Amino acid sequence: MEVEEKGRWVTLGTRAGPVASPVRSQPANLLIAGDARILVDVGDGTMGRLAALGILAARVDAVFISHLHWDHTGGLAALLGLRAQTNPQVPLAIYGPPGTAEMVEGLLASMKPGAAAGYGVAGARTIDLDKLTSVTELRDRASLAYRGVKVSARNNTHYSFAPESGLAERFEALSFRFDLPGRSIVYTGDTGPSSAVEELAAGADLLVAEMMDVDDTIARTLRFNPDWPEPARLAMEKHLREHHLLPDDVGQMAARAKVKGVVVTHFAGHERGDPAHFEYLRQIVAHYAGPVVIANDLDVF
Repeated sequence: MEVEEKGRWVTLGTRAGPVASPVRSQPANLLIAGDARILVDVGDGTMGRLAALGILAARVDAVFISHLHWDHTGGLAALLGLRAQTNPQVPLAIYGPPGTAEMVEGLLASMKPGAAAGYGVAGARTIDLDKLTSVTELRDRASLAYRGVKVSARNNTHYSFAPESGLAERFEALSFRFDLPGRSIVYTGDTGPSSAVEELAAGADLLVAEMMDVDDTIARTLRFNPDWPEPARLAMEKHLREHHLLPDDVGQMAARAKVKGVVVTHFAGHERGDPAHFEYLRQIVAHYAGPVVIANDLDVF
């Protein structure tokens, strides 16, 4: 099958934070390229979704992390723990923005008591956590080759730190382009409107774009957290409106980048079966004439 030869993109988890969903896992994707199994973000629920595909933790070759928000990294501890218990032959290659090495170091530190206790069996082999991972940090305009796939990264607009904070030099949120033989896939990660992401996505076969219904997200969060302090709510709303893509933004980005198709993920809004769900598609296609789908978990593209 042609898509098999050119690589497959599986939306393992399609739910944006901060409220968990009973029908969607948090953001995670699987890129199958030749014999390589590459995770692109690894939110909570990733290992269960991989199990549904029959893919073991030891069979994951690499992880690319777009940014360090917990809804995109919450499944990494489970992945590392399962790999530690199943004797992988090579370290897990982890690529991510600045701060990834510190995060992974912290996760490995949290595993040390369990590794020391082991199975409580005399003479059992201990786990060398130092050999469990290999971490490479990436910045804006990074480019690398991995198992026949060219990977390019751009810093997007998910963060807008105050100039005096020094945090812009410390942290970046990345979008990735994966150029496979015969096919190109761009993953926005979390971003607001961004000319850098449009440049990265120019002419791509597939744009995998985040999208949120901010009003619905704020309302749901208030229902789960009725005592939410107003300053915190206003800060969250400012972040959601400025650092994420609305349906109109997705359509405009896809049109300007001239991509051949759009898959919406990192979705927070009205689900299929609700008439309001179709409004998102209407807003996207008002700007973009190509094929668009709002993905569910375990969809394959």
